[in-house]
Amino acid sequence: MADQQTEPAEFSEEAIGHLDALYRGALRLTRDPDRAQDLVQDTYARALRYQHSYQAGTNMKAWLFAIMRNLYWDRFQKANREAVSIDDIGEFALYDQMRDDLGEGPETEVLDRIARSEVVDAVEKLNPLHREVVLLVDVEGFAYKDAAKILEVPIGTVMSRLHRARQQLQKDLFDYAVESGIVGGGLNSRS
Repeated sequence: MADQQTEPAEFSEEAIGHLDALYRGALRLTRDPDRAQDLVQDTYARALRYQHSYQAGTNMKAWLFAIMRNLYWDRFQKANREAVSIDDIGEFALYDQMRDDLGEGPETEVLDRIARSEVVDAVEKLNPLHREVVLLVDVEGFAYKDAAKILEVPIGTVMSRLHRARQQLQKDLFDYAVESGIVGGGLNSRS
């Protein structure tokens, strides 16, 4: 059975539709707007060069993110050992997502009292492998299956890393909430 391929015009149109998400992802990786633009440009150049390997009907965004991640690790990470970051991009997607997921109630009130910068700082403190999976799943909204393809690891590894990362975030944010007086230490205190 022959692989189903996308026509060049359809491929280009679909790929360009992911430009904003790729740029946000590149900016998180590089922490530099110029390098992020270069990374996105290189990603699209490689995607066009290898468009014959893309199968129509699969997740193009995940395919493009995988190309971008590989380019980043191959080119930029070797030269500059900066960690993956969500700082310096002016958005608080993880915080907003957590708040939206909670809806109305006491949890939302607590989250509103926690400074957005504390959420960003907590994500920044994660080790790079955990941070990367949080960015893909919780910030970019990729399914576990797609994150596994992007990271080139089994889906169980994605789930495990995400679980550990979320536990660490919960601990760090709880500790901040206790230290700030947002919640009482009581029996749940981790100190």
